[in-house]
Amino acid sequence: MPSILLIEDEPSLGLIVKDSLESRGFSVQLAADGEAGLHLFRQQCPDMVVADVMMPKLDGFSLAEQIRRENAAVPILFLTARSQTADVVRGFELGGNDYLKKPFSMDELVVRIKAQLARQPLAAPAPGGPLAIGRYHFDHPKQKLRLGTHEETLTNREAELLKRLYDQRNQVLERHTVLKELWGDDSFFNGRSLDVFISRLRRCLKDDPQVQIVNIRGIGYKLML
Repeated sequence: MPSILLIEDEPSLGLIVKDSLESRGFSVQLAADGEAGLHLFRQQCPDMVVADVMMPKLDGFSLAEQIRRENAAVPILFLTARSQTADVVRGFELGGNDYLKKPFSMDELVVRIKAQLARQPLAAPAPGGPLAIGRYHFDHPKQKLRLGTHEETLTNREAELLKRLYDQRNQVLERHTVLKELWGDDSFFNGRSLDVFISRLRRCLKDDPQVQIVNIRGIGYKLML
């Protein structure tokens, strides 16, 4: 039974979402603010976090930032009434995996949760050693990117995106394809999320000038080695 940590400061909405998810086969722990949510996260190690953005004590973005310091892989879905592009982009930059605007339908929330949980096996160990990306060594199963003594821990989605770029190295990785595979659809918000993840991977690879992720306008991206 998948375990969900739900963090929502509106008591009635929190209970409604909790009951609805439990009726669909999920195990749900409910917290009423960010601090309580972080405490439960450390105690319970849930399979996924669903968090409101505007919360007392610790807001959803700050919560996600703290969770990402401790866990690079657990999916985080934001619930929020805020829909400005800058807010969406910031959420993804801080490690969020998905974004659902209030008011939302329970069916849509369930679909998005299942989509995120279904992607987690992608990070399972695979045979073979680290991959050479220029001077970097990329350990895909462990989500590690190393250059000399410096090691970077990637999120699950960063690692999956970099692996697809590597598999298609010196060829175009189509934007539509990667959005379908890793995000579930090619909506505007998911497209902005992909742009954020590409920017983050570029920063991770910036110390080897021979490695470049090139934008092929209107088509996709190419990892040049």
